[in-house]
Amino acid sequence: MSFADRVSDFSERLTHFLSRNQDTVRLTLTVVATSALTATSILGFQAVRRQRKVRSIKEEVAAAPIHSTQLTSFGTLPLNENSFGKKSSQAEEFEESLIHEQLSRNIAFLGEDNVQKIRKSFVIVVGAGGVGSWAALMLLRSGVERIRIIDFDQVTLSSLNRHAVATQADVGTPKVKAIQKHFKEIVPQAKIDARIELFSAENASELLAGNPDYVIDAIDNIETKVDLIQYCYEHKLPVMASMGAGAKADPTRIQIADVSNTFEDPLARSVRRKLKKRGIVSGVPVVYSTEKPHHVKLLPLEEEKVGNADDYAALPEFRSRILPVLGTIPSMFGMALATHIILTLGNWPNFEPLAVKNRDSTYHKIYKELLVREGAQFNQKTLPFDIKDVGYIFEEMWLGKSILSGPADKPALVRWDRRKPLGFTNVICLTREEAAKHDQLPDDVDIAAHYGEGWSKRDSSKKKLSRNTGNNSLWK
Repeated sequence: MSFADRVSDFSERLTHFLSRNQDTVRLTLTVVATSALTATSILGFQAVRRQRKVRSIKEEVAAAPIHSTQLTSFGTLPLNENSFGKKSSQAEEFEESLIHEQLSRNIAFLGEDNVQKIRKSFVIVVGAGGVGSWAALMLLRSGVERIRIIDFDQVTLSSLNRHAVATQADVGTPKVKAIQKHFKEIVPQAKIDARIELFSAENASELLAGNPDYVIDAIDNIETKVDLIQYCYEHKLPVMASMGAGAKADPTRIQIADVSNTFEDPLARSVRRKLKKRGIVSGVPVVYSTEKPHHVKLLPLEEEKVGNADDYAALPEFRSRILPVLGTIPSMFGMALATHIILTLGNWPNFEPLAVKNRDSTYHKIYKELLVREGAQFNQKTLPFDIKDVGYIFEEMWLGKSILSGPADKPALVRWDRRKPLGFTNVICLTREEAAKHDQLPDDVDIAAHYGEGWSKRDSSKKKLSRNTGNNSLWK
């Protein structure tokens, strides 16, 4: 049978079927048409409602006084104030309702009072590149309304892979001005103090003036970074620093720790050594990565692909370079900085970042040394926990630190009370030297009284141990 014959035969059968089932076909078509009409009506109504809602919000925001606020410096007043220099109470209430809605998720998380505290805080960000721009952006979105951003550099083509807000239209303009412009569109009421300056020890007092609640170090240059940290440390300004995000690719290795407790980060190692020479050993929280550095070389900008590459250099006579930086990693560093600061300013309970985890070789060494100590002093041939338990005790219960002296290169676990068996509620973290001295104490000594003030410095660890084990008998 030819194709034409098959088509003719199918048409005849279809006609015969429709003639015998006219009522059923009509009913089916009616149901389908009605359903389609109903769905179209519902979707159309919802679309109209959404359009009206969006239009209403835009009209309200456009009418709000916060959109005409000058953001060039702190203390500038809105342009459309009345003749007495004050906004009407109705305008203030309207403005606050918009801000409250914008921060509603943070309020649900941190509480109204804590978010208000964050809104009144003042944070200085030194360095407006891939790390600093993201830190500033998330601080802004989280409610911080006073931010000073310090950077002498300009937006380049090569920095667009990691900058938080810069666009191609911003290439060649100062980074801080690009940030200020875009931040105004996100949080109009914020006061962004943009400083196109190179931070140095000489201008530190001027650039860090104003009693900031926090200072973020997002500087690339080591000497300048150390100068900033030293100034903040000596003037008791809370500071948090970013270490090396370049040539890193593993987000699971990003950590927050005291600078004294960092490893596998060449920049952190250099900063740590230079700070030690200046008398600063610890007390500076940092974001860093434990990923082993890759051997990636700097590459020149491919000039034939961009026309005149000199137009995109940071400064005259500076040759443009492509840094070996995966754009996502600096943003994670910046967001880690912002998160730590927001939780600190927002009084988030029990917030203390853990020291780096998954140090298997360290856990094996601690386990082996504890087994030797228990065998020599108590004739114990086995331990009541395995290597994974050692990792949990060291990282989770004692935060990877000695209860007496804090972070240490040579940690050890030891019985707290020699008269009681070793266990989760009778084991502490010390340095090896401290553990050796602890083992020499008489069995009947009052241990807490013996350690006195040094012991009280680690009081938070006692609480953490009680919380994790559900047993506080050790501290009775």
